[in-house]
Amino acid sequence: MYYLETHRQDPDYNLALEETVLCRRTEGDYLLLWQNDRAVIIGRNQNTAEEIDAAYAAEHGIRVVRRVTGGGAVYHDLGNLNYSFITDADDQQGARRFTDPVVSALRGLGLDAEASGRNDILVSGKKVSGTAQRLQGKRILHHGTLLFDSDGETIARVLRPDAAKFQSKSTKSVRARVGNIRSMLSRDMTMEAFWAYLKTALADHLESAALTEEELAAVETLRREKYATWDWNYGASPASTAVARRRFDGGTVEVRVRIERGAVADIAFYGDFLALRDLTPVQEALRGLPCRRDALRRALGGFPSGEYFGSVTWEELLSLIPGLEG
Repeated sequence: MYYLETHRQDPDYNLALEETVLCRRTEGDYLLLWQNDRAVIIGRNQNTAEEIDAAYAAEHGIRVVRRVTGGGAVYHDLGNLNYSFITDADDQQGARRFTDPVVSALRGLGLDAEASGRNDILVSGKKVSGTAQRLQGKRILHHGTLLFDSDGETIARVLRPDAAKFQSKSTKSVRARVGNIRSMLSRDMTMEAFWAYLKTALADHLESAALTEEELAAVETLRREKYATWDWNYGASPASTAVARRRFDGGTVEVRVRIERGAVADIAFYGDFLALRDLTPVQEALRGLPCRRDALRRALGGFPSGEYFGSVTWEELLSLIPGLEG
C-alpha cells in the first residue's frame, strides 16, 4: 500500500488532492492521512445554507467546503485526523472492507470500538468517525474522520443538523452524540503519536509516495476552479414551487422541484444519503418529463439506485416528489 500526506491544512487543497489521486492514480492501493484546520465539510448533495450556522462560521474563521462524497456535514480541526483509502472497487466487500481495519486499530488501543449504522464508528457508544465513499470508474474512495481531540463546543455551534435526524436516535444534541478518542484512552497519547500508530495499524506495509509536479499542478487547478469557489461550496438553489423533505432509513432526502405546464422544469435533490456518484445525470434525466409517476419511474430505472441514493429506494424517492400523477 502506498502512503501519501498532503503537507497542507487547507480544506480546499486537501480535497482537491484527494480527488486528483482518485482520478489519476488508477492502479495500486493508497492510504492518505491528513488534517484540515477549522472547517465544515459538506456532503456532496447537501444544501449548505441549511446545514451550518453561516454567521458563526464566518465570525470564527471556519472554512466551508463541499466534498465529492455523500453523507452529512462534519467539522474538522487539528484535533481531528482524516484517513482516505483509494483502491479498486469490490462490490462484494462493501464499507466493512475499510471500516474493519479502523475498528481493529482503535481496539488495539484498548478502546471499545465498533462499526455502527450506515457509516459511523463508535467507541463506548460515542461517534468518533463518520465515513463516506465515491466511485470513479473502477476505483473507489473511502474516507472518514477520527475525532481525537476535537473542539466539541464548536461542533455543536457551527453544525445545524435537521432535528429529524436525531429523533430515531433519542439524542438531543451533537455534543451528546460524539466523543473524542483521546479522552477515552487508558493512557494519554499525543496527536503525533496517534498519527504514527495509525500508519502501522492500518496496513501491513506502507511505501511512501509523492505526487509528480504535473499532478501537483492539477491539484492546484482543481482547488482554484472547484473547491475554492462559491458555486461548488454553496451554489444557487433552483427556483422551485415545491419543497419536500423526509427522513428514510437510508438518510434524509430533500427535493426542490419547479413544475411548468405539467412537466418537471427543474429538480434538485439534497440530503445526507450515501451517494457514490454525482446526481447530475439523474436530475437531468427527470427534467422535461411529464409529472407522472410512471414516466419518472421509467427514467430512474436506467440508473442503479444504490450508487446515487445509497439505500434510499426509487419508490421512496418518488413518494417524496410533490404533485405527481398516477
